[in-house]
Amino acid sequence: MNDENFAAADRAAVERGSALSVLMAFLKLGLMSFGGPVAHLGYFRDEFVARRKWLDEATYVDLVALCQFLPGPASSQVGISIGMLRAGLKGALAAWVGFTMPSALAMIAFEYGVASWADAGRGAWLHGLKIVAVAVVAQAVWNMARTLAPDRERATLAVGAAVLMLALPSTMGQIAVIVLGGMVGWLLLPAATREDRAPLIVPLSRGVAIGALVLFAVLLVGLPLVAGATANHWIKLIDSFYRSGSLVFGGGHVVLPLLQQQVVPPGWVDNDTFLAGYGAAQAVPGPLFTFAAYLGAVMRPPPNGFVGGMLCLLAIYLPSFLLLVGTLPFWNELRRRAAVQAALTGINAAVVGLLLAALYTPVWTSAIQKPADFAVGLAAFLLLAFWKAPPWLVVILGAATAQLIAVW
Repeated sequence: MNDENFAAADRAAVERGSALSVLMAFLKLGLMSFGGPVAHLGYFRDEFVARRKWLDEATYVDLVALCQFLPGPASSQVGISIGMLRAGLKGALAAWVGFTMPSALAMIAFEYGVASWADAGRGAWLHGLKIVAVAVVAQAVWNMARTLAPDRERATLAVGAAVLMLALPSTMGQIAVIVLGGMVGWLLLPAATREDRAPLIVPLSRGVAIGALVLFAVLLVGLPLVAGATANHWIKLIDSFYRSGSLVFGGGHVVLPLLQQQVVPPGWVDNDTFLAGYGAAQAVPGPLFTFAAYLGAVMRPPPNGFVGGMLCLLAIYLPSFLLLVGTLPFWNELRRRAAVQAALTGINAAVVGLLLAALYTPVWTSAIQKPADFAVGLAAFLLLAFWKAPPWLVVILGAATAQLIAVW
């Protein structure tokens, strides 16, 4: 989008939705989105594609594909992107606050009674939430496959992507699957499968986008230099979490070793406290990156407590904001070109395959352990897919049912 159209696009974004409506929608998801990043994508699709119709299926999966390429928490980045498309920069911030703050505040509260909260992470009710996540992801895969892999060519590509992902279960394997899907779409899929994309109205100018990318690079290179020159603990803290958010691909579980390396060897957090907090993080909804808020709160040297938690949380998410602001305006133009549209056709089918592989591991393998689990998962899928029950209700029923089964 050029600078002349910036004001018009901004007005269009305001007409489509307010930051307050974005905040309330994502706050609901922030309170109920258990199950990890793949499940989060399922919740997002159900809420914003199927129910609210804020964007269509192809646009949603295009955003998922873009965020898979960028470093940082993919599900959070998809949410930020949806908020930005809906209500501009204010909408992006509202989406992040609504989706992130419930679990971030809970993680800061876990500074007290850490051990008991870690034990709570092993409760039967949490296992019920994991079972519901199986149903959420299964519904998302089924519906997306019907739209994005409806013919034998794209269905074959989706299954091939799933097989390759299961054979190469790594971040590099995930990127390789997306790249290969794009190449297959560009070279082999017939023209009839190549669908036009609705334009993304991104209320940002190219100048703002370039500025965001420059700032991202300056901070990535400059913060370590400033931290080394000044020996200021605040700068070191910001640098450590900013680099962790900038250099990790694959989501929250991948960032944990990086964070452990940053905070344990310097003595900021002892290893037992680190691992106990990780256990507690499994018991809260929302993104696992909010583990950074816990680490900031329990640190020995100040800043710690609430201030330290918020500082670390902002530092680890800042790269995601800068990268999305810097890439979305250019992504809008790229995805409208014929060659890119052809590649996206293959990428979208490959994304279905990625979600299909994730449905098996880690979602299925961590949740379905006995026949009763499978029965609860089937019931949850029935409620979601055929009775159109709201996900929050299915989450509550799944947790309560698992707890009852454990008691009996």
